[in-house]
Amino acid sequence: MNTYFNNKTVWITGASSGIGEALVNELAQKSSARIILSSRNKDQLYAVAEKAGLKTDRFTVLPLDLEDYKKMPDIAAEAIEKFGKIDILINNAGLSQRSLAMDTDIEVDKRLMDVDFIGTVALTKAILPYMVRSGGGHIAVVSSLMGIFGGPMRSSYAAAKHALHGFFDSLRAELFTKKIVVTIICPGFIQTNISINAVTGNGSSQGTMDDATMKGMPADVFARKMLSAIAKQKNQASIGGQEVMGTYLKRFFPGLLAKIVRKAKVV
Repeated sequence: MNTYFNNKTVWITGASSGIGEALVNELAQKSSARIILSSRNKDQLYAVAEKAGLKTDRFTVLPLDLEDYKKMPDIAAEAIEKFGKIDILINNAGLSQRSLAMDTDIEVDKRLMDVDFIGTVALTKAILPYMVRSGGGHIAVVSSLMGIFGGPMRSSYAAAKHALHGFFDSLRAELFTKKIVVTIICPGFIQTNISINAVTGNGSSQGTMDDATMKGMPADVFARKMLSAIAKQKNQASIGGQEVMGTYLKRFFPGLLAKIVRKAKVV
C-alpha cells in the first residue's frame, strides 16, 4: 500500500468483523489514516480498534444500522464534527442470502434491498455535500461478483448488488467534475462470517459456514488488494480466486457462464 491513505480520514462501515476489521488492521499498521469505525455493534468496534493498536486520536466509533437509513444525515454530521471532513468513505457493511427465490419471504427480499442498497445509498448521499464543499473525496463500495452475474440462492442479494453498480456507475459520472472518485469492489469468496450471518428464506440466519467461503481468500489478503485498488483509484476491481473468471465469461461467453452457474456449488 502506498501513501494514498496517509493523513486522510477514512470511514469504514461493517468494521466490527470480516473485511471491515481487516481493512482497519491494514490501515492502522501501514498508514497514518484517521479511521471512523461503524457497524451495529459498538463494543465490538472498540475491540477491533484496540486490537489494531489505534490510539485514541486516530479513531472514533460511530454505530449505525443501515436499515435505519433515515438517520444517515445526522450520523454523517456527527462524523464530520469529529474529524472535520471525510476523505474516503468505504461502504463495506452488508448482508448476504442463502435461500431459493420461491422460498424467500418478500420481507426478507425487502430487508436485503434496504441493507445492501438503500442504506448504503443513504449514507453516501448524506456525506456527499461535505465532500463537495471540501473540494473532493473518494467513495468505495463493496459489491460482490453477484453484482456482475447472478447465482442460485442469492436472488435478492444479487439484485441489491446489481443495483449498487447502477447507482455508483451513474454517481461516478455525475461527480467527475467535483473531483470525487468512485470505486466499486467485487469480492469473490472471502474467509469471513458472511455465510454464517446470511439470511434464509424466513429471515433467520443460516448459522453455518459455507465450504466455498471457508476455502476462500483470507480477509487480510483481500483487504490489502482492496486498498491497493482504491489507492490506484480504479473504477472497479474484482478480487478473489478462480470465481473471478465469471466476470470475463459474463462479458464474452454468457451462455457458457449460465451453464456453469446452474451447476456450481454455491454453499
